[in-house]
Amino acid sequence: MYEVSDPYDCLNCPLQDCRGLRPLEQKQRAYMTDFKDGEVRCERGDTILCEGEHARSLYTVLEGVLIRYRSLEDGRRQIVNFMFPGDLVGLQGAFDEPASHTVEALIAARMCVFPRSDFTSLIKEHPRLGYDLTWLAAKEETELEGHIVSLGQRSAKERVVYLATWLLDRALATGVADERNTLSIPVTQSQIADMLGLSLVHTNRTIRALDREGLVEWSARELCVPDLEKASDFSGFDRSGRGSRPFI
Repeated sequence: MYEVSDPYDCLNCPLQDCRGLRPLEQKQRAYMTDFKDGEVRCERGDTILCEGEHARSLYTVLEGVLIRYRSLEDGRRQIVNFMFPGDLVGLQGAFDEPASHTVEALIAARMCVFPRSDFTSLIKEHPRLGYDLTWLAAKEETELEGHIVSLGQRSAKERVVYLATWLLDRALATGVADERNTLSIPVTQSQIADMLGLSLVHTNRTIRALDREGLVEWSARELCVPDLEKASDFSGFDRSGRGSRPFI
């Protein structure tokens, strides 16, 4: 990671225009201008946070997509989530706990940096922002429940379609995907397998089958879900009530 020499002024935050994010009030943005401790950029594959590490900072994703995963001693890993613009990185560190996971850049990313030591003052000065942080934590737990159901109950095809639909839904809401329902990110089949608990061979066969059926088109650098409603029905992904997410 490296520091950005020309960080955004929070009063002109680019996330204000994301249709899937709830804009901050002007007084909140004015406060965040003082609270913010600069910005950083990272390239694909860079590590933002390491499992077991006590984070010194919190980060809000401005641009790019990250992955969050846990590792076993033998090197195997379980990807537990993907992170999009507006998502907060390092929340566990805000409560003086070591990180339970590693966060890595899936594509080049840009993030706001906030000092962990000032976290309590943010809640004291702006209780609404503290509530928003709680909401984000609760929302992520709900999303993780959906992924756990995939691991335990959905078929291989349903798992892949559910993940693809969830990714595209998040990407559309944050301006990462285009209106053709296409998301240009280099997710490898190995990473898909790591997320879904499938073997690499089974993942490859499943993706090819879904492509033939017209449900999901997933190449090395691009994901397309031609019919989101059809894919949602097939996988049991609920797109109703997708309100605006808060961000810090």
